[in-house]
Formats: sequence, structure tokens, C-alpha cells
Amino acid sequence: MKRRVKMIVPVPVPQAALAAFASQIPPGLLHPGIAVEFGCAARGGGTLDSLYEGAIADAFCLEAGARAEEEGFAAVCINSMSDSGVAALRSRLTIPVVGTAQATYHLACQLGKRFSILSMWDRWAWLYDKVLHEQGLAHRLASIREIGVRPDTAELLAGKEDSVFPLLLDAARRALDEDGADVLVLGSTTMHQSHAWLAERLAVPVLNPGLVGFKTCEMLLDLGLAHSKRAYRAPERTADGIFAASWEKQNRTG
Repeated sequence: MKRRVKMIVPVPVPQAALAAFASQIPPGLLHPGIAVEFGCAARGGGTLDSLYEGAIADAFCLEAGARAEEEGFAAVCINSMSDSGVAALRSRLTIPVVGTAQATYHLACQLGKRFSILSMWDRWAWLYDKVLHEQGLAHRLASIREIGVRPDTAELLAGKEDSVFPLLLDAARRALDEDGADVLVLGSTTMHQSHAWLAERLAVPVLNPGLVGFKTCEMLLDLGLAHSKRAYRAPERTADGIFAASWEKQNRTG
């Protein structure tokens, strides 16, 4: 029986966008004993443009993944550089829970001395700062280079290759030549369509965070490892479904 990995996008997106996220995993890169299933938060914001939307995403990622273990999943990955709800899900679950940003930043530190993040817009700076400081890796960041293009979580980068890819390439070269980066990180899993194009044109590692997060799940499963429950203690009681639309009706008294 294949081990199932649940990949959670932290904002509501259409089914076509989930299919685009799933398509980034080449068949040859997928372990034969692994099955990947993409889902998304039931409700929330659209672009993670603020701490406000980030808090909502934390709640609905917890709601999306809280029952993953009971549903037969072997691992959960938050498919976003926000790592929304990761700590809460580690508290709730005993199966591996991977934060894509954590996994990507730590891999970048193994491959070079300083890394830069290539971002679509400046309103994502808060989520990079959050995870980098949580992980104690801010000193390894060379720069955040953003191109001033509002992201599209429905269409991703489809149809924007001619306009967006050259901007990302210019930002990458500035990060290398002016900021001292020796590894580059795509600043969002929504940018995965640019990865191969950029990697072919740059002489340093370019990390596609969605793939890094997924392969980290595979590695943990192969090694039989998961987060420490001493670090992420389980709750005395659970309230799964508290963020579901039907919760209030089901639990109304009087």
C-alpha cells in the first residue's frame, strides 16, 4: 500500500491550480511507494498579503490537516513559504509535518553560505521574516529581491512567462552580483513554473520550495522520523472542526 502525503495550500484555490501545483512533481522524482494528494484551506484570504491573512491561514491549515492521521495519511506538508499552521499541526499529529520554508531554508544553508529569496512582491516580506527568525537563519539571508508583480494564486505564472521570467532572472543576477548570494530560493510555491527556466540560466543552485518540501516528507518517511512530541506536545483535548462552517450549528446550546 502506498504511503499518502497530504500537501496543503494555505489559501483557497480552484481545482485547476491544485492540478498545476501537483504537476510540478515529475513522475521520475516520485517514490513508487508514495502517493501525493493536494488540497487547500477551505476559507481565508487570497494572497497572504499580511499578518492578518497569515493568522487566518494558520487556522484553516490546522483545520485542513488536523484529521490527516485518522484519514490514513503518512505525512503532511504545508505547500507554502508561510509554513502556515505547521507548529499547531505538529502538536496535533504524530506523523511527520513539514514546513516548506523551513525545509528550503535549511537546505539552502547546506548548499552555500548565503542565500537570496526571489519574490513576486514586497507584501510577502513578513512571511520570510517570520520563518527565518523562528529558525534562527536571518543571518544567512543575503537579500530578498522582489519584482513588483502581484501574484495570481489561481493561474500561477501560466501565460506570464515572457513578462515575469526575465524580471526574475534580472533579480537573481542582482542577488548574486550585488548582494553576495550563492544560492537562490524561489519565494513562493506559486512560482514553481519559473524554476527550470531560471536554473538553466544560472550557475548556482536554485531551489524550488514545493519540491524540497515534498522530498523532505519522503526522506522523513524513509528514515522513520517525525517531529519530537516533547517539543510539540499534544493537546489534552482536541476541537477538530472548530473552524468548519457547520461547527457553530453542531455545538449550539440553549
